[in-house]
Amino acid sequence: MTKKLVRHGNSAALILDKPILDLLNVTMDTPLEITTDGRNIVISPVSTIAESEFTASLDRINRRFSQTLQKLGE
Repeated sequence: MTKKLVRHGNSAALILDKPILDLLNVTMDTPLEITTDGRNIVISPVSTIAESEFTASLDRINRRFSQTLQKLGE
């Protein structure tokens, strides 16, 4: 697919079609990371860990390392 930039005020915008957004599970609220290697532009959704996953991981760490964490806190 070939796209052209469109003028958006004093900036340039790239319009992404809805099927591409749906394929990547990207919405208007999804944070995007833009990187480059000096020749190519890479736009990727920022992967975020859901709060429930974070809490579950924290619980596992606390169970496994509770004694070590207590000693570090002293």
